[in-house]
Amino acid sequence: MRSEQIRWSQKNGWVGYDKVQGAMRNLVLVFFDNHACLDPQWYETLKEMYPNAVIAGASSSGSVLDTIISDEDAVATAISFDRTQVRSASKRVIDFQDMEQLGIALGKELHGETLRHVFILSDGLTVNGSELARGLSEVLPDGVSITGGMAGDGTRFGATYVMAQGVAEIGVVAAIGLYGESLVARSGCSAGWEEFGAERRITRSEGNVLYTIDDKPALELYKSYLGEFAADLPGSGLRFPMSVRKDAEGSPLIRTLLAIDEETQSLTFAGDIPNGGLCRLMKTNMDALIEHAGLAAKASQMEHDDEFLVLLVSCVGRRLVLGQLCEEELEIIREILGEKAILTGFYSYGELSELGESRCTLHNQTMTLVSIYE
Repeated sequence: MRSEQIRWSQKNGWVGYDKVQGAMRNLVLVFFDNHACLDPQWYETLKEMYPNAVIAGASSSGSVLDTIISDEDAVATAISFDRTQVRSASKRVIDFQDMEQLGIALGKELHGETLRHVFILSDGLTVNGSELARGLSEVLPDGVSITGGMAGDGTRFGATYVMAQGVAEIGVVAAIGLYGESLVARSGCSAGWEEFGAERRITRSEGNVLYTIDDKPALELYKSYLGEFAADLPGSGLRFPMSVRKDAEGSPLIRTLLAIDEETQSLTFAGDIPNGGLCRLMKTNMDALIEHAGLAAKASQMEHDDEFLVLLVSCVGRRLVLGQLCEEELEIIREILGEKAILTGFYSYGELSELGESRCTLHNQTMTLVSIYE
């Protein structure tokens, strides 16, 4: 495995590109936060640089290159695998009745004898990530790991974009399949948030929309907890996610707020809210978030002396809490995984990981990463 990492800015264009190696790359992952990146010519330039590569990417709430987080630019990591084949598939949200069926369709298209890992990049605002994860889990066989994330749009919540072998578009889910007998993928996922306040009953929800808690309007109750932060919803909701579980014996999952509806007094989350289940608000501190980023890294640790790719997806809510200390969660990952790790990824509206209720589960407010070695 050989790699290069480059950065684009409105002022300087792409910096660090190795023209000699460009044709040798077979995977390029791009994360971006600039409207210029939506221009077809911008993508065509990237394709000219890497004519033989699968090119995929997503809009971000912070793009990661090594241990640096950046906004209003784009970053790309180009990989030349020695023994690994790369394939991509993509689907439009509008073509499916639900996201579980979309996940099934993606999984079937990528299914293959030597498939070892699937990395998902999904529209972050129009997709129910829980349904998507269930569909992928249903169709992909044991031994194939699944990770990924939901595209971001800073704290704006306006529109999110996915790049799948073409110009970035809204309403798209892309999947990158990695194939090879020698390929090893090891993932980790950890949060660092704690519950507070009373546990309450979810009395009405549909999919990822929560209408009532203890028979009271969900938005009204949520605002009463947030106090002065309520004026900045939905953005401030990233600081106060919700823990949900199906019943008293179920394992809790974290859900992040995406949107509010004043008319219906409802809350829309990135993943399913179980009707009849239980919920509690959550909070955290900077030390806990950094510590749990380290725990995720340890779970994905490998012992070898060659370069390996690390794809990380961290929630935008973590970035808001950490503020200027945000890069410390990347630095602890670097410290644990070592200098041979090629770090790239993005801050997201949701993370897909193997940890949870099925082989692939939607999480929020986690640091999720996968180490890939051939």
